[in-house]
Amino acid sequence: MKTIKYILFASVLLAFASCNTEEDVTMVEVAEEVPALTAGSADFSNYVSIGASFTAGYTDGALFKAGQQNSFPAILAQQFALAGGGSFNQPLMNDNFGGLLLGGTQIADNRLVFSGSAPVRLQAFIGPVTPTTDLLINNPTGPFNNMGVPGAKSFHLVANGYGNVAGVPLGRANPYYARMATSATSSMLEDALAQQPTFFTLSEIGGGNDVLAYAASGGVGVDQKGNLDPTTYGSNDITDPNVFAQVMSSAVTALTANGAKGVIANVPYITNLPYFTTVPHKPLSPLNPSFGPQIPTLNGVFGQLNLVFDFLQVPERKIVFSGTAASAVVVKDENLTNLSAQITAVLNGSPTFPAFVQSFGLPAQAAPVVANLFGVIYGQARQATADDLLVLPSSSIIGTVNTSSVAFLMSQGLTQALAGQFSVEGVSLPLEDKWVLTPAEQALVLTATDAYNVSLKSLADANGLAFVDFKAILQEAATTGITDGDFTLKASLVTGGLVSLDGIHLTARGYAVMANKFLEAIDATYGSNFIKAKAKVSVGSYPTNYSPDLQ
Repeated sequence: MKTIKYILFASVLLAFASCNTEEDVTMVEVAEEVPALTAGSADFSNYVSIGASFTAGYTDGALFKAGQQNSFPAILAQQFALAGGGSFNQPLMNDNFGGLLLGGTQIADNRLVFSGSAPVRLQAFIGPVTPTTDLLINNPTGPFNNMGVPGAKSFHLVANGYGNVAGVPLGRANPYYARMATSATSSMLEDALAQQPTFFTLSEIGGGNDVLAYAASGGVGVDQKGNLDPTTYGSNDITDPNVFAQVMSSAVTALTANGAKGVIANVPYITNLPYFTTVPHKPLSPLNPSFGPQIPTLNGVFGQLNLVFDFLQVPERKIVFSGTAASAVVVKDENLTNLSAQITAVLNGSPTFPAFVQSFGLPAQAAPVVANLFGVIYGQARQATADDLLVLPSSSIIGTVNTSSVAFLMSQGLTQALAGQFSVEGVSLPLEDKWVLTPAEQALVLTATDAYNVSLKSLADANGLAFVDFKAILQEAATTGITDGDFTLKASLVTGGLVSLDGIHLTARGYAVMANKFLEAIDATYGSNFIKAKAKVSVGSYPTNYSPDLQ
């Protein structure tokens, strides 16, 4: 294979006794020899990818046919085919709507599209959409080279029955694996090994989901460090690093037993994803007609509470809204000492509090009830700081009225209007834990991720496997941007090009970049030459957004 490059030849004529230089420049075509593609010591004839949602090609908040066809394993398989690779079978969905049915009942959402102002579900943009992929009717025929199962955690890799369709409605099995499992009792690893792969990729099967569910839920879950029994874990819990290490070690041992080679990718700091970085901690603008005019009243209300915080020597919890600049939302921080009882006691002992209560049209006799409500609502309240991460769905919650809070406050004697004033999310009502990942919760995520990555790198080194530092790649994308060819992709929602509309999973172009990173690691480890032989992926051939009309 040859490519043409241009070299400038300059012939310089020096004139004796003259200080002038005359240059003649001509353009000459020179053929550059490009080496023939070689697989090196790797055998790509039977490639099997094992992983979770990234491996499956999940994008824009759903799994759908076009996304699967542009998964990074599918892209890799196309390049492997140039070096002796075989066919690559995927459990394709039936359509491009996204979403999944179980006996006619929809159990997974349709994909997201860009409305022009924000990501929305497909049905909100084009009208009612019914997916056609039903677990009980039309599962594809395997075996499947792509063993990517959205939602799978590390220990699910070896969990027998994880693909039992009967367990799906009970939360005991995974609907995506149920479409591809060879039997109701098989495990993901067993199904992968049964294909006798000659080459494999093991990417984010654990790690990502082992901390992602906890983080995406705003830290609603438990750090299970020290608990070696994953059958006792909740769906949003952080997996113990020793459980993770044991499962991944057993998987790599089994996959390499017959001489197969492969690639391991580590786990990124998921807090660099736009799901956690898009919503600012100060979204409350005084120019907002629903918020700005309320600022004096709000500061008057919180002024009473701030006096209590001063008395209790926790001034850092004071809540003040600015009339000239954006203000931080009010959050509930479960890591704070609960001062509910102290707040109630101080307010009940205040001689001015009954008059404050009367200013809201309530009788002075209601002061003890209101004091108790202040304690209940604001016992762990504070304003958010730049160190807090508001999860992406909070953008549709902030500033709305919480109807459950209204009902509760009305049951305590407040009028509907007054109950509504004290039930505005992130303003008068602290955002619940599920909307905010606090610094303490972030620390748990990053600590677990670091432990997982130590295990993954050790396994790669000990077994002579290629290694992709996905953590470093995402960090680069989140700062300077990551360049591939003519494209620089960043980790920003909608405009960055790397991360899809759900704020977590990659775009097709992002998966293409990921595929090139795998090829670089394979070349470095096994002596192949995909990059030098110009067999890398052209990332510009892959889209960043799918059309709403794609069906």
